[in-house]
Formats: sequence, C-alpha cells, structure tokens
Amino acid sequence: MLILLPPSEGKAAPRRRGRPVDLATLGLPELTPTRAAVRDALVAASAARGALDVLGVGESLRAEVEQNTRLGSTPASGALETYTGVLYDALDFATLSAAAKRRAGRGLRVQSALWGPVGPADRITPYRLSMAVTLPGLGPLARLWRAVLPGPMAALAGDGVVVDCRSSTYAAAWTPAGEAARQLLAVRVFTEVAGRRTVVSHLAKHTRGQVARVLLEHPGRLRTAADVTAAVAANGHRCELVDHGRRGCSLDVLR
Repeated sequence: MLILLPPSEGKAAPRRRGRPVDLATLGLPELTPTRAAVRDALVAASAARGALDVLGVGESLRAEVEQNTRLGSTPASGALETYTGVLYDALDFATLSAAAKRRAGRGLRVQSALWGPVGPADRITPYRLSMAVTLPGLGPLARLWRAVLPGPMAALAGDGVVVDCRSSTYAAAWTPAGEAARQLLAVRVFTEVAGRRTVVSHLAKHTRGQVARVLLEHPGRLRTAADVTAAVAANGHRCELVDHGRRGCSLDVLR
C-alpha cells in the first residue's frame, strides 16, 4: 500500500541551526536532477522582480517568498515535521506507534511541488510553491514532474493499492497508468443532507489525515481497495467503495 498526501500551504518555521537540504539523501535519488532544477528555478524566480505574480501569491506572503531565496542555507527538518495544517494535525505523525511509523517510512509520501515525493526520513526546508505554478525556464510544474515520476512511483507502489489523499492539483503530477490505474483509490469526502451529497473542502483535509492515520496503525496488510475500505469503516467512519472501472476506485467518506 502506498499513501499519497498533498503538501500543506502552512509549514513550520525552519530550525535555527542544522544542515540544509542535501538532495542526494532524499528518497528516489533518480529524481535529484529534477529537484535541483526546480530548486534553482524557484530561488531565481523568488529573487526576481514580479516574484509574487509568478508564484501566484499576495503581498502577505512576501516573507515566505523571500525565504525561498535561502533554500540552499536554511536548516532542514523531517518532512512530516515541516508540513502543518489540519491534515497533518489529524495524522499526528509524532504520536503514531513505532510499527505505524515503519509503515509510513515504506509507504507514505507527500507530493511536493519543489522536492517531489518525500517521506518521513527525508529532510526538507520550508518553501512557498504550488504545483499549479509555471516557473520561468521550466514550464508548468505538474507537467515537469509528470515526465519523470512514472517509473520511480510505479516501482514504489508495486502491485499494491495506491491511496490518494491529494487534491487534483497535486494528483496531476502522477497517477498510476494502464492496468495499474485499477489500483488507485482516491479518498473523497462528502457531507450528506436529506439524501443529497456535497463535497466538503476544509473538513476533507482533516478526514484524509484521519484516514491516513487509521491505515498506518492498521496491524494487518491492506492489499486491496476493499481491504482499505473495511479498515476505515471498522474505525467508525461512514464510507463506501465506488468502482470507476479502468480509472480505479474511490473511497467516499461521509461526514
């Protein structure tokens, strides 16, 4: 089983001391050239006139954009210490059991627009960059990552189920293709009033964090979408499995 999470917009403040990111130590080392290209392009874009417009952010985030220019020297922290927000609060990685943390090390990745897929053992620095951005000299980031991720991610997923907790913006960087697409299980969150379902947004992040935690703490091996659905339901969530044929399945959680 591979669990895919989106990065959070909010990130913990960088440490005052420590070593910066060493790209060679990040998982999936075949992605190092792409990581280096994105980092260098982001540093340059963040230092240039019009940086806020390029990155699609407002004046209130200028300090975070300026922080991008120091990516080469800012001390790094664990990826799951760096990302914050409702999803990561619900996951609460620090309080997972030792067995769950080992499972996360093998099969949980955060799809970063800057660093690519990163796991608990990867040390990164805070940054401001969305997968929806087009960086000068590189083009749209989703397209850039989509060109290099199929091989590494397919090898990481193997023949197991891929539990996708990402937004569509980040899912655009990679999803299983061909026959492997049947192994995709997208987590969707709805509220139901008078029999009518509506997609929820803020609560969806919290629910996806809860789902990821449940799956990591599950003691047995979860081989299929049906196994995942049963594990989530056993933990008290109202949910159902929807089969989309060649496009995989969705786990629909009702709030």
